[in-house]
Amino acid sequence: MERLERCSRSLRAGLAAGAVRRRLPWVLLGIVLLGSALKDGELVPETPMQNKRNLLNVYFVKVAWAWTFWLLLPFIGVTTYLFAKSKFLYGPTKSILTALRRLSALLVGTAIWYVCTGLFMYIENLTGMCSTSGKHNEPHRLYATKQECHKNNGIWNGFDISGHCFLLSYCALMIVEEIAVLEGLSIDQNSKLRVVVNSLFVSLCFLTMIWVFMFVCTAIYFHDFSQKLLGALIGLSAWYVTYRVWYLKPFSPGLPLPNIPLSSKKYSYSR
Repeated sequence: MERLERCSRSLRAGLAAGAVRRRLPWVLLGIVLLGSALKDGELVPETPMQNKRNLLNVYFVKVAWAWTFWLLLPFIGVTTYLFAKSKFLYGPTKSILTALRRLSALLVGTAIWYVCTGLFMYIENLTGMCSTSGKHNEPHRLYATKQECHKNNGIWNGFDISGHCFLLSYCALMIVEEIAVLEGLSIDQNSKLRVVVNSLFVSLCFLTMIWVFMFVCTAIYFHDFSQKLLGALIGLSAWYVTYRVWYLKPFSPGLPLPNIPLSSKKYSYSR
């Protein structure tokens, strides 16, 4: 437990700080630019990470939203409830309702993930053509989708917006926004909930590191520059429109509690 506490304290000083939230979007854009330059200049060494079947890609990135969703779900629920009770002095019912409102941010994120990935697939199918190595006497077939093309051992050439750059940037930015709640939350050292919150927080921090690392791998090994840049810009736009614009409005899931402007100066928080 002491190791968990020390680890949580060190990570809180780093990832939960406001400087990380301000700089991470620019860092991600810089990674796309630098990674693409290295890839185009053929300056990238061969490593296992350029294989799409590497363990991190198969077991983490392919289900990135599921990892992000299921770790943020208990974290947002518990921390919001505790903050509402201890800082706002809400009763149990109002604290639960406040937590449910904040959890709706995960529904918004799910909708963004679903719509954007569907749009990317539609654009790739719309702009693509299938190259097959069929026999000369076989009639030329037209394939409507990438899936049909692959079923017939073809290669689909379309504009493939980087879903990895979109989702990894959006998930990383969403996590660093949500863990900011710990800047204003104090939990009794002997409380069992402190262990739960610390465990979730440390897990989310390591998950963010995986997302950024795999974002780097995507930038230097896969996709064209325009595909990566567009994917990253869509991820950053989704984060900006929600956390910097919509969540400031009353009719929204709202920001993590310490970031909500309050009339009391004691609990006010400025970005």
